Amino acid sequence: MRIKVINWIIFFLFLFLSLAVLNLQLINGRRYWQLSNKNCIRLLPQEGCRGNILDRQGKVIVGNKLSYDLAIIPQDKVQIEKALLAASRVLGRDVDELGRNFKNGFIAPFAPVVIARDIEVRQAIALEELRPDIANITIQMRPVRDYPYGKFGCHIFGYLNEIDRRRLTKLSDYGYQTKDIVGFGGLEEKYDYYLRPEKGGLSLEVDHRGKFVRILGFKPPHDGKDIQLTVDLDIQKIVENNLVDRQGSVIIMDPSSGEIIAMASAPNFNPKLFVKKTSPATLRNLFNDPRAPLVNRAISGVYPPGSVFKLVMAYGALDTKKMSTNKTFFCPGSMYVGRREFKCWDIHQRQNLFGAIIHSCDVFFYHTGLIIGAQAIHDYALRFGFGKVTAIDLPYESSGFVPSPLWKKIRRLSNWFDGDTANLSIGQGDLMVTPIQTVRMVAVFANKGSLVKPYLVKSIDGRDISVYQRVPSGTKFKEATIEYIADAMRSTVSEPTGTANILAIFGVQVAGKTGTVQVPHGQTHAWFIGFFPFKNPKFAICVFLEHGGSGQAACMLTRRIIEEMLKQGLIR
Repeated sequence: MRIKVINWIIFFLFLFLSLAVLNLQLINGRRYWQLSNKNCIRLLPQEGCRGNILDRQGKVIVGNKLSYDLAIIPQDKVQIEKALLAASRVLGRDVDELGRNFKNGFIAPFAPVVIARDIEVRQAIALEELRPDIANITIQMRPVRDYPYGKFGCHIFGYLNEIDRRRLTKLSDYGYQTKDIVGFGGLEEKYDYYLRPEKGGLSLEVDHRGKFVRILGFKPPHDGKDIQLTVDLDIQKIVENNLVDRQGSVIIMDPSSGEIIAMASAPNFNPKLFVKKTSPATLRNLFNDPRAPLVNRAISGVYPPGSVFKLVMAYGALDTKKMSTNKTFFCPGSMYVGRREFKCWDIHQRQNLFGAIIHSCDVFFYHTGLIIGAQAIHDYALRFGFGKVTAIDLPYESSGFVPSPLWKKIRRLSNWFDGDTANLSIGQGDLMVTPIQTVRMVAVFANKGSLVKPYLVKSIDGRDISVYQRVPSGTKFKEATIEYIADAMRSTVSEPTGTANILAIFGVQVAGKTGTVQVPHGQTHAWFIGFFPFKNPKFAICVFLEHGGSGQAACMLTRRIIEEMLKQGLIR
């Protein structure tokens, strides 16, 4: 009896469900279909602004501006075609192109599809006026990256682009999604987590004509955090203007704190190309340019240091006590190491260490290197920060390379010879450094013995983080030895026969060292590193010109930069 009752209950339940389905599908089906067409949900995304990038004075050097995009709400096919034809007339674009954009951007029936980005304001107004007749047209406003100073600082900032597969795989756990706009290179990539905004949006109910019915939900967007740099925009402009039509890098740094005041690499590029979605051919040409405009030579370019390395040699010779300041060598213009003749760029006669720095005598430093030995040279190069990254707050920094007898034995299966030591002594051979490493090295002679850490970001969202940026290296140098070499660097500029005498400028005392690097192909590379004012150094500078000729070319460029800084009252 109990089983029969249960069977009847199950029978009536299925009968009730069948009648309900019959009512929905056949009796009231058309009515519910009409109601569903009369009301639908629209999702209107709202994007926050990416954080601004400010210079040390608070000037906006990378900001945001409003961009207007034309979108179509997917409804019936007739309305879509009507909207495409109207948009084609107003924008002056091919209707087939707009149609392809619609097809490629379609996600869901309720999601607006953007068919034209970054349209003009007058076009946006004209299209808005069509809404009474074409309800599925909508204008979306979104903030986009703005570069008011064009190419200036492009290697510091990097650029923005749609996230790629590699970054998405790595960052998906941190909330990054497909089609997100993220930083590529520079501060945009390094500090993307702070700069990126948090998305928001409106969930709306509209009728079949696209008219608003009610708000279903709202999530406010949140802007990214502003970042303030140590960079001085006025000095950055001077540096960039003087690097036009050259290949190389200029870095100006506070030698006491490690603050980067200006950093430029040439050739450069315009980050707006990526914001405006330039044609693939244009971007392909940019990426394939043999001059490598996307590479930040200041931190990623590796080159032999040439004679600027003689400062390291001078400190090592005195610190090991294998040479005294009175030790002299005669320079007849060349010397033999084994059977090979090693030349000097001039005949300097008898030189002591002080004079050898002033005149950049190769023969003197050949002798010096042979006295102190290859391993000691290697060790002192590491002490001055070569062969390892400086840990500046930018991605893709190169470490350079410092060779040693052990490395050659293991990697090249060859012995180290005296000729290798002679080459290393004047910054040639397998020794490779970056401009940021050399400006860090010369800062040691400006601040009397401290190896500082270079950095670019001063504060994030108004919070000062410079105290965390100034990480002491723990490397200390003998102040008396440092001061002796710094005096020689000053004489390199002040003495009429000094290799950097062209920098004897009225109004500021400069100390420095030139370098000319022999390369297998093309003109020599040109270096100048130094600091100023001499008695109270505020600026350490590195000027590197790729295939720029002799060190005199780098000195000429340095002179123009310093003179312009004096003219604008930027040296106090």
